[in-house]
Amino acid sequence: MSVSPVTVIEPKSEWNIFNFGEVFRYRDLLFLLAKRDISLRYKQSAIGVLWAVLQPLLPALMFTIIFGMFAKLPSDGTSYLLFVFCGTTIWSLFSQSLTRAGNSLVGNANLVTKIYFPRIIIPLSSVGSVIFDFLISCVVLAILMAIHNVVPTVRMFLFPIFVLQTFVTAFGISLWLSALNVKYRDFTYALPFVIQVWMYVTPVVYASSIVPDKYRLLFSINPAVGFIEGARWSLISSSSFNLPMELVSAGIGIILFISGLWYFRRMENQFADVI
Repeated sequence: MSVSPVTVIEPKSEWNIFNFGEVFRYRDLLFLLAKRDISLRYKQSAIGVLWAVLQPLLPALMFTIIFGMFAKLPSDGTSYLLFVFCGTTIWSLFSQSLTRAGNSLVGNANLVTKIYFPRIIIPLSSVGSVIFDFLISCVVLAILMAIHNVVPTVRMFLFPIFVLQTFVTAFGISLWLSALNVKYRDFTYALPFVIQVWMYVTPVVYASSIVPDKYRLLFSINPAVGFIEGARWSLISSSSFNLPMELVSAGIGIILFISGLWYFRRMENQFADVI
C-alpha cells in the first residue's frame, strides 16, 4: 500500500527574514530578470554597452576639471583623474543599485500581482544587473592605473570585500526603498535628489583627509565612506582609509541590510494588494 506524500503548509516566522533555500529554487527567475534588465537597458541604443564606460568616465572628467584643476582639491598624492574615477566607479555601482532596485517592485507590478515567487528576487535581480556595468568600468579603471603606472599591491585582494560591502549596503537600502515605494510613490521622485546630495557628502570627488580628525568617525556614519575609501586604498593605495572609519561604515551598512530584510519581509504580503 503506497503512502501519499503529505505537504504541510505553515506560516512563516516574522523573524525568518530571508529564506535562502526558496531564493535558490527560483534562481532561474533571478537570472532571467537580471538578464532582461541588462538587455532592456541597451536595447535600441546607438552605442550600446559603451554607456557603461561613459557613465562613470564623463563625470570623472568633469570633476577633474572643476575640482582638480580649478578648486585644487587634494587627491592623496595620486592623479586626480585616477583618484576620482576609482570613486565614481564604486559610487556608480551603489547609486545605480539604489535607483534600479528602489523602483523595481513598482516597475514589475504585473509580476507581483499575477504569480507567486519570492518578491525579494525583484530588487535582488535589479541590483545584480548593475554588476555588468561595474565590471566594464573596472576594465577602464585597470587601463587608467596602467597609464598612471600604478602597480597593484597585495591589497588588491581585499578589493572584492569592499565591493561586497557596497553590494550589501545598497541592497539593504534598496529593500527599504522598494517596499516603501509600493505605498508611497514620493520616493520615486525624491530618490534622484537624495542620491545627488548623498554623493557630495561622500568622498567621491574629494579625500576624507579634508575632514578634521575629530569629525572622522561622525563622517563615517555615512555607510558609503567606508567602501569608497576602502576601494581606493586597496587598488591605488591613495586613500584616507583607516580601520575605525571602515568599521563604523560597515556596521551601519550591516544594520541597514538586516533591517531592510526585516521590513521587506514584514510588508511582502501587502505588495500585491497595494501596488
